[in-house]
Amino acid sequence: MKNIVLVFICLMAFVGGINAQKSQLNILLFTADDLGYEACGTFGRDIPDLTPQLDEFAKQGVIFENGYTNTPICMPSRSIMATGLYGVSSGMMGFMHMKKEVPTTMQTFQDNGYLTGILGKVNHSTPNMKFKWDFVHDYAELGAGRSPSKYAAFSTEFFNQCKAEGKPFYFMVNSHDPHRPFFDKDKMKKGEELPSKVYTPEEVEVPGYLPDIPQVRYELSCYYGSVRRLNDTFSAVIKALKDAGMYKNTMIVFLSDNGSPFPFAKANTYVSSTKTPFYVHHPNMKAGHVDKDHMVSEVDLFSTFLDATGITVDAKLDGETFMPLLKGKTQKNRNYHFGEIDYKIGGKATPMRSVDNKRFRYIFNPWHMAEYRYANSNEGEILKIIEKDPEYKEYLDWAKMYRYRVPEELYDVVNDPDGTNNLIDDPKYKDELKALKKVLRNWMVEKNDVALVMFDNMDNKQKVANYLENDFPTKRALMPQEQLDEIKKKAELKKKKKAEAKAKKKH
Repeated sequence: MKNIVLVFICLMAFVGGINAQKSQLNILLFTADDLGYEACGTFGRDIPDLTPQLDEFAKQGVIFENGYTNTPICMPSRSIMATGLYGVSSGMMGFMHMKKEVPTTMQTFQDNGYLTGILGKVNHSTPNMKFKWDFVHDYAELGAGRSPSKYAAFSTEFFNQCKAEGKPFYFMVNSHDPHRPFFDKDKMKKGEELPSKVYTPEEVEVPGYLPDIPQVRYELSCYYGSVRRLNDTFSAVIKALKDAGMYKNTMIVFLSDNGSPFPFAKANTYVSSTKTPFYVHHPNMKAGHVDKDHMVSEVDLFSTFLDATGITVDAKLDGETFMPLLKGKTQKNRNYHFGEIDYKIGGKATPMRSVDNKRFRYIFNPWHMAEYRYANSNEGEILKIIEKDPEYKEYLDWAKMYRYRVPEELYDVVNDPDGTNNLIDDPKYKDELKALKKVLRNWMVEKNDVALVMFDNMDNKQKVANYLENDFPTKRALMPQEQLDEIKKKAELKKKKKAEAKAKKKH
């Protein structure tokens, strides 16, 4: 009799766990790595069958036509997703971890009984170095982050674990596609899989912010292969979620961390830098809805996840929930989007700030006044060829603009989304310029932005340059001690290996 009672109690606990899991909303945040909005079918580009499953998913849910990232570089972008704070608010103004502790999505959901899982981009997606995910698989285990079948297998494993433990989940799935190096069938990494479709240079559509030259078309064709494999990975993960019977009770958000890895896109503050495919599924959404009226961005994710699950945090976030928009309602204060760049993965600080409404975008480039030469790891071979080959001398002004910029830029994002005509000196737009600059300055004051002093002194080139060289926060000052120790340890190990190699060569 005691055995029967014990079995009954265990069975009820198991059923109760499953019911608890079913009653609580799951969160699946799927990010692409360097996916430009112009590469997605939902934005009407003339690209043959590039993201079919992703497009279909988008059309079944809610598409935010004005969806953005705020800091369009891998790690700082993901820090904003995790904290609901701009980089100037959290101090994570580049490739640095959290120095001052603030609430994060993963810690908050873990503290509230959720299982937390992550696939890919683990270091870049974990602001607090002390945090331990419940389920973790990274780059090497995922076929260099480029194996749809491995993403699906690990997703299935995680979903089964959640069901077995009767817990809801917060699951961040990060594809390493379409980040460089792009798909190349002759240079595939261990575990990397073929995309379901490949493209030729003749099939690509060259966006207006790039010159239409053979090298650009070649790199875009490789990029398209990586984009298609991203589509394959996303499709495989969603199938795993449906097969686990958890699709209907999961809020799914898809977006990219930044724009395409080409000049004038990623790691800048143009439309091609920050605009992202922003697709949402939710059990109570207005399905098949395209929101064209409201501006949302990655800083809103944490607030939205809290609102969707009923969880609260004792902290003020910069972002606001967009849950009402998923139900087809309207919201106030959705008229502007803010962009910020401070530190790239290498080199000096190149601070940029931007603000845009649905018609115009204003950009401030204080680093121009220090006469820096801008370079980034997303250039490929395009700029090298243009700068060295006389055949492409007609594009030298384009390359010079990329390298050095101008202090201020203004673009009509409706008629010129690729940012080819700077209107900053056009008197016809002086009222729009004045209004946007006022909005940006108010934001900078509110966020205690370290770039405010440069904005207020933009007419004094030397003062801005001196501030940037001597008073702007350094990378080391923004990093926690754990990260500094890790950097030192890696440097010492590298030095040791180099010495050993030198000694071995001598003998």
